[in-house]
Amino acid sequence: MPVSLLWAVDVYGRVYSLSTAGQQWEQCRDAQMEVKRVTAAQQCCWGIACDNNIYLNVHASDLSIRYQEETYENQRWNPVDGFSERLLPSDRWQWSDVTGLKHQPLDDFRLPSSSWEWEGDWCVDENFEGEPTEKAGWTYSIDFPAAYTKDKKWNSCVRRKRWLRYRRYNAMDTWAKIPSQQTTLPDPFSDISCGGWEITEEPRGRLSLWAVSLQGKVWFREGICHHNPEGSLWDEVALPGEVVQISCGPGDLVWAVLWEGQLIVREGIGRDCPKGTSWVLVDSPSPDVGATHVAVGTNVVWALTKDYKVWFRRGVNSHNPCGSGWISMVGEMIMINVGLNDQVFAISCEDRAVYYRQGVTSSELSGKTWKAISVPRDGERSHSSASANSLQSAGRFFSGEECAQSAASDVESDTEKGSTDGASCLVTSTPPSSHVEAPTDLSDQPMETPKPRIPKVTSDSFISELVSDREPAKTLREGRAVGPAVLEEETIPGEEQVKAPCDGVALSPSRSAGPFDPQWSNVDLEEAQSQQAQTGAVLDTADTCSLSSVATYTLAMEDPYGADEHPLWAWVSGGGCSVDSHSQLNWFNFSMNTSSLVQSVQSMSLSVTPAQTAAWRKQIFEQLSERTKRELDNFRHYEQAIEQSVWVKKGTMQWWRDWKPHKWMDVHFALEQFSGAEGNKDGILFIYYNFYEEKKYLHAIINEVTILVPVLNDSKHTFAIYTPERTKQRWPIRIAAATELEMNDWLALLSVTCSESRGIRGPPSKQAIWSITCKGDIFVSEPSPALEAMPYPTPCDQMFWRQVGGHLRVVECNSEGIVWGIGYDHTAWVYTGGYGGGIFQGLASSTDNIYTQVDVKSVYIYENQRWNPVTGYTNRGLPTDRYMWSDASGLHECTKTNMKPPSPHWTWVSEWATDYSVSAGTDREGWQYAADFPASYHGYKTMKDFVRRRRWARKCKLTTTGPWQEVPPITLSDVTILPCAAQSQVDVVPLWAISNKGEVLCRLGVTALTPAGSSWLHVGTDQPFKSISIGAASQVWAIAKDGSAFYRGSVSQQSPAGDSWYHIPSPSKQKLKQVSVGRTSVCAVDENGNLWYRQGLTPSYPQGSSWEHISTNVRKVSVGPLDQVWIIADKVQGSHSLSCGTVCHRLGVQPLEPKGQSWDYGIGGGWDHVTVRGNSMEPPRISLRSLTDRSALAPGSPLPVRNTEVNSNAV
Repeated sequence: MPVSLLWAVDVYGRVYSLSTAGQQWEQCRDAQMEVKRVTAAQQCCWGIACDNNIYLNVHASDLSIRYQEETYENQRWNPVDGFSERLLPSDRWQWSDVTGLKHQPLDDFRLPSSSWEWEGDWCVDENFEGEPTEKAGWTYSIDFPAAYTKDKKWNSCVRRKRWLRYRRYNAMDTWAKIPSQQTTLPDPFSDISCGGWEITEEPRGRLSLWAVSLQGKVWFREGICHHNPEGSLWDEVALPGEVVQISCGPGDLVWAVLWEGQLIVREGIGRDCPKGTSWVLVDSPSPDVGATHVAVGTNVVWALTKDYKVWFRRGVNSHNPCGSGWISMVGEMIMINVGLNDQVFAISCEDRAVYYRQGVTSSELSGKTWKAISVPRDGERSHSSASANSLQSAGRFFSGEECAQSAASDVESDTEKGSTDGASCLVTSTPPSSHVEAPTDLSDQPMETPKPRIPKVTSDSFISELVSDREPAKTLREGRAVGPAVLEEETIPGEEQVKAPCDGVALSPSRSAGPFDPQWSNVDLEEAQSQQAQTGAVLDTADTCSLSSVATYTLAMEDPYGADEHPLWAWVSGGGCSVDSHSQLNWFNFSMNTSSLVQSVQSMSLSVTPAQTAAWRKQIFEQLSERTKRELDNFRHYEQAIEQSVWVKKGTMQWWRDWKPHKWMDVHFALEQFSGAEGNKDGILFIYYNFYEEKKYLHAIINEVTILVPVLNDSKHTFAIYTPERTKQRWPIRIAAATELEMNDWLALLSVTCSESRGIRGPPSKQAIWSITCKGDIFVSEPSPALEAMPYPTPCDQMFWRQVGGHLRVVECNSEGIVWGIGYDHTAWVYTGGYGGGIFQGLASSTDNIYTQVDVKSVYIYENQRWNPVTGYTNRGLPTDRYMWSDASGLHECTKTNMKPPSPHWTWVSEWATDYSVSAGTDREGWQYAADFPASYHGYKTMKDFVRRRRWARKCKLTTTGPWQEVPPITLSDVTILPCAAQSQVDVVPLWAISNKGEVLCRLGVTALTPAGSSWLHVGTDQPFKSISIGAASQVWAIAKDGSAFYRGSVSQQSPAGDSWYHIPSPSKQKLKQVSVGRTSVCAVDENGNLWYRQGLTPSYPQGSSWEHISTNVRKVSVGPLDQVWIIADKVQGSHSLSCGTVCHRLGVQPLEPKGQSWDYGIGGGWDHVTVRGNSMEPPRISLRSLTDRSALAPGSPLPVRNTEVNSNAV
């Protein structure tokens, strides 16, 4: 789970954040103002300052916020001047937007605020639909508006040119003031709440910001999105009464509290109307006591009443935002907030501490109990350690142990270097045998009563109330005003005189508590410092005892809290805090209780000296060495015992029988494992079944099993067993278990048994080949040196694949052992070097480097309709039409009720919603139109469109474990790593990626020891990209969203991002979708499944000259560091049918024939990704004479022959 932040404001207006991976509150250092309230999202935090202005803090990211401004220059042709700026009166403006309706000259563009800066000057866009334009970016047409082309024709009467300019948001990790509108708001804001980022299919980065003014009005901030984090303007929302507080959830829930104590709920919130349409009144939880505060999440609503009681609203969801009733909860709170995953945070009215609601899950939204977040603020750890040191010194003194003055001085110097953020204490103590001399000029100074220091209180009435009602009995500074520091004095029996430890500090007892009790006093630091500056006297630490010298350290002036007092909180916001009931948080273990420190110090004072510890350690080591020699050396003449045994595991399963009609049969499943005389292990797998009352069996030798694959099935827990022969047939042994646990047990056992029979243990090697199934399971294969040998390589169907825990969609590697992956939710993951996880437990998995991995994907179904003259578009189709609710092909009926997650491992996490992110676009309701089923769909209706369809999406989540660690915070769609040769040494490995938004990124600091790298470097592009690959000599190739190819020039270790992009024309009438670069080869796949090879690559001209076709029916390609070519092929012929998703190896690839000769088919179908970019193992060199000379072969040994397909297609 990525690191996220919990935000809070204390009663003094200071803003703190607490990381989910941290153990202390971090103060926002550059906040030069006092804040009333904050509201957070994952990417930013909003706040209301005491100057009544709204400020925004956008979290720093490696991916900058950039916005592309564009305008069009229009010209018309005339017989005299040719193309000129003279347009017809009915034409568009000379400088306009894309529609031509808005006048947009270059000089009219201004930066929205001081938080933005221009990246450069205006430039011309010289690309048009993936092709380079001629004559400085002009596109031509017959008239405005019409279809434009890049070529000028005889009837081209108008032309236009697109100008681009980028601006960047530079106010990251700082509080930036939101610019006011031209018309100032009538009154300042008193409350603010952000949310709405999960409204159905909203673009990522879209936020809804609601605010309440002091007059009770509600305002909505328009235009907040990723490219415009500040928004554009405030829009007032009509109300049924005066509002005092408002809360907005991640989805479409918005609740507010009225001045009279009632609540109102906003209805009609959706994608096209984020402000909603109307308000609905909801009564207060208690009829006699009005509500004061409300907090909403995705499916929950919590509220507080004036008597601080906590209430939970049941029955709340997107379809019923008002809920059904209130439930009283335990606890008394003054403020409550709901964060991500409906987790709840609150501030107690008793101790002003922040509390976290434990046990909140999707099935139990109300949670179980409140638990206080007990962590220090930054700077308090130094005070805690200083207190421990002083108490430890005291313990040594009272136990009669002396400390050297040099050691005391060292401790003193360390504590004086500590942080001054927390409150500090000064402890002095003089034993009977020692005497502290005070400066004589102290007696001449009068004893003044210190003035109580009241901390500066913000102008907000809510914070003032929090400060004013602090009860003295509930604080550690009893009987005195709030001060910046405390001076503590302990009296020792027999002591005659206690001198002031520092010049100019006056002590006065604040209470009478006996002759030996600690005495507390207030200190006016300003007066003490001025007096100290006048006298110039300095405390002589060399003459003091160890206790006083250890406990003397810097006094903090800006912190109003004592060292042992927790901060008093006024506001908390968890909108950007991503935690759930399974999160491992370190928020509840820290304690600053002085009594526990005293107990630990007392126990430490009884410990042994270092000299005694060293002697004991040496003695124990000698005794263990003698015992080992006595027990082992006397029995070395005996032979080593070798276990020779047979072990059998049986079970009842189901088998998908091989003959027609194919169906599931109940069988007995047995694994017989045995070990040989040399200790090697092997086994046989038996499947016993009945055929016409005759008992038969099917068997497979463990050493011949090449892979065990979990099979995607929505009703059964199935897995497949492949051998070389069954790989050729594309027909594995399919087994179904009764439960998921039983299937995982068998898979783990069989996988470990197969690996041990082949002598494979531990994590994958650096040369391993990685692949991913369409189900998301990860497999690796250890390549043999003969895999790329010529002319007889190791057959692909004999490669052994073993599973690695985790769930990914894309994986890339190199020979340095650096492996990155991307999940279905576009989250980036880096391989940690472990093995196992997932179904593998115990000895089959490493104990460390295994982490929890969560993946989210969307399931799609289609709603189909046909038009008729009477009723228009309805769900009544023709008899030959597809199902009115179907999958994308229309061959399978899929409705909202009968559609299940992809497998039992997945669980639904959302409801069905219209998907607007379909290629070719949709209308406002999500419909796509066409002339008939199936056909080319478009997002607008024409006269010839008789059918339409709409895609619905629902998200599901899978939770597993594996040797993968998340690389936050940017989501990726593609990643590539430099493939290193076996003999090369690269300190920093280049890694490039494409973000989910199509931006090109370069990862810095990637090494074999730090594979995750350090930060992202943004590489500018004029359009979004979708695929990228880096090869030898830092050749970077990429594919844009429009299907065109680009080459990045001048990429090197000194310039890791290169300098410019060079456009590479695509193959004729084809749009490329993926590219892979090796040592000297570049291969690409287009959207029609064609595999292309780039001809003419030379060091002087790395862009190449032309594309040459290699094969068809190709899904993905991977070119390795030796220029080896592997693909995922579709439509591979098997014994029963065509197989889709097969791993194939290109044979005959050599320097003189880089395109290869034929395909060798491996494991499949059902595979979706393969990468061989880590296999830099050079093949063994075979003498051609030994292959052609028959006498060199053993008598009777035939030439090795491998049947392969020699045609150019992967079918």
